[in-house]
Amino acid sequence: MAHIAWLGKKTPFCGNVTYGLSTTEALRDRGHQISFIHFDNPTNPGDSNTSLLANDPEVSLPYLVKSQVYTIPSPRAQRELRESLEILKPDLVHASLTLSPLDFRLPELCNQIKVPLVATFHPAFDSNIRNLTAGTQQLTYQLYAPSLARYDKVIVFSELQAEVLARLGVKEKQLSIIPNGVDPDLWKPANPISHDPVIPTIRKRLGEERIFLYMGRVATEKNVEALIRAWRLVEPRGCRLVIVGDGPMKSTLENGGTTYHDNDVLWWGYESDLQTKISLLQCAEVFILPSLVEGLSLSLLEAMATGTACVATDAGADGEVLEGGAGIVLSTQGVTTQLRTLLPVLRDQPVLTSELGKRARERILEKYTLTRNINSLEDLYYEMLGKKSL
Repeated sequence: MAHIAWLGKKTPFCGNVTYGLSTTEALRDRGHQISFIHFDNPTNPGDSNTSLLANDPEVSLPYLVKSQVYTIPSPRAQRELRESLEILKPDLVHASLTLSPLDFRLPELCNQIKVPLVATFHPAFDSNIRNLTAGTQQLTYQLYAPSLARYDKVIVFSELQAEVLARLGVKEKQLSIIPNGVDPDLWKPANPISHDPVIPTIRKRLGEERIFLYMGRVATEKNVEALIRAWRLVEPRGCRLVIVGDGPMKSTLENGGTTYHDNDVLWWGYESDLQTKISLLQCAEVFILPSLVEGLSLSLLEAMATGTACVATDAGADGEVLEGGAGIVLSTQGVTTQLRTLLPVLRDQPVLTSELGKRARERILEKYTLTRNINSLEDLYYEMLGKKSL
């Protein structure tokens, strides 16, 4: 077994947090020792942020600013990170990159203490843009590529993402494609004979209509506005759109709909309870992800695993996940127009949505399980440490 120093995020909630917590939990279950290093300031000035005597210690690094998108570390964070790694003496450092200035110093730091370094590179991108000449996300790839070229290995989620980085100078031998994975025993279709009290409670709040659902951040890049605009134009009879999530655009979009029917769009808000999130997807007939940019959406994989018919744009790797009949793929251009045509079809063809849901779960079982993800990750660790097994 290996001792892995995992550098990632625990707050605020985002895909990076979910990825780090689920992956490290699975690695611990397989017997690996995990030292989780993340950004967190002490509640009291005299508190120690590092408990290095614990069996699986947690190390906190001070920060100045921390958001879902980026982190600005304190000036002393780099020194504390180095001191922590020198005490911990891990076999390997795995950085789930937090879009922080510290990301650029990690190769030099790990080289000095002679510890192999692997990164998981999360930033979203639009798969239709290959020259990376415009857009914040594309500039992020350009900015990071020279630094990523100095990491021992870089994990990406898809062939498309690997192609983008290779064109920017990251060597193909440094890139490892390991898609996100979900637990299909947790995220699964509802059992019709189950007496789980959660679903009836949720169903009461949702109403009797057929549910079309979006789950994720309500932010500009997620393009929820295009989905709502299409929904207002079509107003599918007997259906309800449920928006689960929060973000900077929520107030604007929610208030903008007050002149319409009150009951055709339900703003659920942020949901932290895992079982409730699972039950919401189990109650939904269709999951829609209209993003302009993506990496590989965990929400999409979770919806697919619950047997929900899925519609997503080809942003990032999402189109790759749904290709070949596992769902319906939209272009990132003209999402409202495409949905305006598609929503009536999904409304009128419940047999189609049922079949798409079955195919979505089959695709998860075939390629996107958490077990498959962890197996690939362990194989990468074996390769980096020069061992056949850990």
